[in-house]
Amino acid sequence: MKRLALIFCLCATPLFAQDGGAGARAAADALDAASIGLDQAESARDRVKALTETVRAYEDGLAAMREGLRAAAIRETELSLKLESQEAEIQQLLGVLTAMGGEAEPKTLLHPQGPLGMARSGMLVASVTPGLAQQASELRADLEEVSALRELQQNAAQTLEKGLGGVQDARTALSKAIADRTDLPRRFTEDPIKTAILISATETLQGFASGLTQISEDDAPITTTRIDDRMGLLQLPVRGVILRQAGESDAAGVTRPGIVVATQPQALVTTPVAATIRYNGPLLDYGLVTILEPQADLLLVLAGLDAVYGEIGQVLPEGSPVGTMGGTMQMNNSSPSSEGGGAERSETLYIEVREGDAPVDPLLWFATDKG
Repeated sequence: MKRLALIFCLCATPLFAQDGGAGARAAADALDAASIGLDQAESARDRVKALTETVRAYEDGLAAMREGLRAAAIRETELSLKLESQEAEIQQLLGVLTAMGGEAEPKTLLHPQGPLGMARSGMLVASVTPGLAQQASELRADLEEVSALRELQQNAAQTLEKGLGGVQDARTALSKAIADRTDLPRRFTEDPIKTAILISATETLQGFASGLTQISEDDAPITTTRIDDRMGLLQLPVRGVILRQAGESDAAGVTRPGIVVATQPQALVTTPVAATIRYNGPLLDYGLVTILEPQADLLLVLAGLDAVYGEIGQVLPEGSPVGTMGGTMQMNNSSPSSEGGGAERSETLYIEVREGDAPVDPLLWFATDKG
């Protein structure tokens, strides 16, 4: 895991001219910093934090690289179509340039109408030659750019493969570090029998959330500070884009009070604020669910995960991993038809915020400029 930033230095290098270049370089810097933090980690908590930052840096770098490659593919398509539409004009231009030769000058051209005709033709050629040279220069630049873009895309597969291998290794190490972590404080110890009874007795998320407060009445006092002053400022727990707002109907016409965030496959999900794990596991038709309690009477529900981390009752520091999304990461998805990366975000995370017994719009708590 040491010196992991070298991989993303490779990722960033061919993208300096692309919009994704700055993002890839920023991810490389973050990966380098995380690698140093990992080398210096003395406790299990420090190691989990450093590995979390490592995985996030890989995710950002891969996303930036794909965006740069997508821009390259779009540009190549534009240039190819342009050159194809100008094929007849280009052939004519090449014919004229070939006939003139590389050293053609007006004074060497003879004209059947004598010196006056030769002078007039010389003036005409003199005025046309710079334009032809300019056209030839532009054509040469376009052809060179197409060649460079094609080479970039051909070399991308190997670079992406290295990046995907790196992020998988980092995720594996993170899972092990979480399993080995024993220094987290506990607010309460789960009663699995009470939890199982609650699950079997409830038919809605609201009923389950309400029941959580009843099965752990002997909780220790919450040690986390209140977060009311952070309303509207919390980061989304996963990298992604909001696919559906609270109260919007899905394809089946079902409405829910939470938001749906589209994410990349296997994206890491973290707690946006220090919180107690009130529940994690399968629940109703929501798939794997993690329910976090940052403060009394406030619950964050994260549903649709593929794997969950931590144990019920643990108090997690802000930014701690709570799970990962499902799906399979594709080695390359940078075609122009990818619609700016939307095709990569094949997984969805459902986020619900509950204050007391009532749901509220999650965007009252989360910042909306996170993408």
